[in-house]
Amino acid sequence: MSTGGPDASPEDDDLSGGDLNGRMCIVTRESGSPDELIRFVAAPDGTVVPDLKRQLPGRGCWVKLDRTLVDKAVAKKLFSRALKAEVTAPSDLGATVDRLLAAQLAGMMNMARKAGQFVSGSSKVDGAVRNGSALAVFHAMDAAADGVRKIDQARKAWHLGMETEKEIPSFRVFTEAEMEELMGQNAFIHAAALAGQAGEGVVKRANLLERYRNGGQSRATGGAGRRKQ
Repeated sequence: MSTGGPDASPEDDDLSGGDLNGRMCIVTRESGSPDELIRFVAAPDGTVVPDLKRQLPGRGCWVKLDRTLVDKAVAKKLFSRALKAEVTAPSDLGATVDRLLAAQLAGMMNMARKAGQFVSGSSKVDGAVRNGSALAVFHAMDAAADGVRKIDQARKAWHLGMETEKEIPSFRVFTEAEMEELMGQNAFIHAAALAGQAGEGVVKRANLLERYRNGGQSRATGGAGRRKQ
């Protein structure tokens, strides 16, 4: 079923060409790569919906990866002009994008766990940090300060001992209750994404969510954790 809206046609598809001008934020008027922008399309009923996977057909428009800009596009009714159709942007569109990004991250965490590239529990996380297999660590927003501090000490020890450019990044994106709702029995207080394709996918999606919530910037502490050249 097409979600391109009543006026959409194949030539309207903004994904069909490589011109960066086809991926311009409708709020800031700045072009960017797909990883810096969120695509939106019109559903058959004329409702604006996010297309995070950039796969839905029809005319699309783009907004930078920033919750405040999505909210501004809704408030200023910029979607109708960009999509060249009478469309309705729900007032909670910004919150919907946040939920979808969060669900993507939780799903990737579960996938990485099945692949053996995501572990939870303070002792396993501490061990993964100290042996260099951790790409990033994650804490519940309401995790006890003492538990976070102990893992932070391990991150610092690895950074200093291995002379990495930065410490292994640390994320706090969900409360324990939010994780239980998203992940069920896989909810955690402390966790680590491990080296591998699935683990890298977790870190990528965590950065996307952090950037969306924080004005296009990630507030994760630390960095890539790579050795100095």
